[in-house]
Amino acid sequence: MHVLILGGTTEARRLAELLDGTPGLRLTSSLAGRVAGPRALPGGTRVGGFGGAEGLTAWLREHTVDAVVDATHPFAGTISFHAARAAAAARVPLLALRRPGWVPVPGDRWHEADSLEEAARILPALGRRVFLTTGRMGLAAFADLDALWFLVRSVDAPEPPHPARMEVLLDRGPFTLDGERELLRRHRIDVVVTKDSGGAATAPKLTAAREAGLPVVVVRRPPVPGGVPVVPDPESAARWVGERLTP
Repeated sequence: MHVLILGGTTEARRLAELLDGTPGLRLTSSLAGRVAGPRALPGGTRVGGFGGAEGLTAWLREHTVDAVVDATHPFAGTISFHAARAAAAARVPLLALRRPGWVPVPGDRWHEADSLEEAARILPALGRRVFLTTGRMGLAAFADLDALWFLVRSVDAPEPPHPARMEVLLDRGPFTLDGERELLRRHRIDVVVTKDSGGAATAPKLTAAREAGLPVVVVRRPPVPGGVPVVPDPESAARWVGERLTP
């Protein structure tokens, strides 16, 4: 049985570790290639796009894939819809692995937005020194906010277009609460912008912002394609794969 994991997340790595060495199972993890120097994964690994839904359909057929787990980032919406179309065309079962989103608690000052562009529109009314943690790919949405100063945290260095007044912090989670408190204090941050990525690795910034009384702009997730079953953790996904494993 050949399983394709559409990965690049902590959950995808954990799923590959859980499935590695299972008798009768061949594993391939696919990475988009947006992060330089990705860490090695159990099983086989491929890097790069498939060429849309049609390209992914052809790859599934050519490599005799028996099941697909979409464990991509909650905001990697395009590949999820391509996966749904390709799995349906190739008649291959598909599962979405999505970590639960964050939920506000008393004391949070969240301002929700449906896109990075909407986040940029509401940002000037909330603060002037911004901790921007949405990754390096969407900085163009904030490029025209010349009156604001940005601390941009990302795994790899961003490329233009991006805000003119910007300091880049290259770092990779998980992050600690003490570290996030110190970061907000040292850079005199007065507003935080994040995507609702969920999970524990980057959640401490929300606690630190709540303690400091700072507003947080939270970009909502795109939807999962209709009709695709969803599980919240790698263990559930591993059980799903195990149920389909041919004796």
